[in-house]
Amino acid sequence: MDEELKVLEDLKKASKNNELLVDDKAKKNEIEDKPLDKNIKLMSPGRMVLRRFFRSKLSITGLIMLLTLFLFCWFGPLVYSRWGETESDRSGNISYTEYEYVIDGKIYIELIETDNGINSLASPSLDHILGTDEQGMDIFTRLMYGGRLSLMISFLAVFLTSALGIIMGGIAGYYGGTIDNVIMRICDILMCLPTLPLMLIIGTVLDANGVPSSYYIYLLMGLLSLFSWTGMARLVRGQILFLREQEYMVAAEAMGFSTSRKIFKHLIPNVLPQILVSMTLSLGSMILYESTLSYLNLGVRVPYASWGTMVQIISSRPDILQNNFNVWGPSGICIIIAVLGFNFVGDGLRDALDPKQRR
Repeated sequence: MDEELKVLEDLKKASKNNELLVDDKAKKNEIEDKPLDKNIKLMSPGRMVLRRFFRSKLSITGLIMLLTLFLFCWFGPLVYSRWGETESDRSGNISYTEYEYVIDGKIYIELIETDNGINSLASPSLDHILGTDEQGMDIFTRLMYGGRLSLMISFLAVFLTSALGIIMGGIAGYYGGTIDNVIMRICDILMCLPTLPLMLIIGTVLDANGVPSSYYIYLLMGLLSLFSWTGMARLVRGQILFLREQEYMVAAEAMGFSTSRKIFKHLIPNVLPQILVSMTLSLGSMILYESTLSYLNLGVRVPYASWGTMVQIISSRPDILQNNFNVWGPSGICIIIAVLGFNFVGDGLRDALDPKQRR
């Protein structure tokens, strides 16, 4: 009897173990049968682009450089407001001469104050952090105001160029045929024109007609935008030629959408990543154009400041180039930082928006 009881207990234990194994296998099968999207948290396309962008060290470096420049140019004058943009320092070059007089056996000393003019080419000090230029104006203050003008003009020129390029490229790519041929031939003609010599001629004409110096650079950069939209137009046209044959465009055609809606609501948004990259890289080029025009005395005129105008002095004063780095060096460094910053951000956007990137 005891042996029979032991056999029965062993059979009961074995059956329980088998039940446990069956339950474990059932649970495992349930987990494996679950859809993949319930086990993995998917990222949105925008979040994925941001993640790729901020994982790039060059992108972060470019953002820091640009953010520093913008804070310096727009908020710097609120903190350092001792000198104005066009204010000259006339207090640092005053000399005193002593004259002795003997009247009735008494000696009188007279101090005569002589104003020798402006405090030009002063060395960096507590009164002037970066010294003064040849007209006695504070370089540190002019660096901030000049950065405002250079960056603002570059942004306006890039936005105008991009708007013209998007409109012309969108029309050419969507309609094709004769319209496409006409717009592309216009692009070919504009691309053959030498931009810088043309700007020199236009600048001379504007100067001869007495255009106010405060509007001079805006007119030049606006005219430059009229000759620089060809690259953006070709980019947009090439993308739209590919996208207009897609299924969603066939559906938009069947639903009777207007031409402007199909171009600007369905086609252009799909080209937006390439447009953003091109605009970012163009900002650095526009800053160089503005600096070049100002250096050639065809941009912002003294007493107003821009980074190119602050460097222009070395073309007529070789002694300043050799002995006064504080006059022209800081503005040149700011130009380099701005161009590098925009290029770094543009490269980061290009890599982040690349659909081939999987990580």
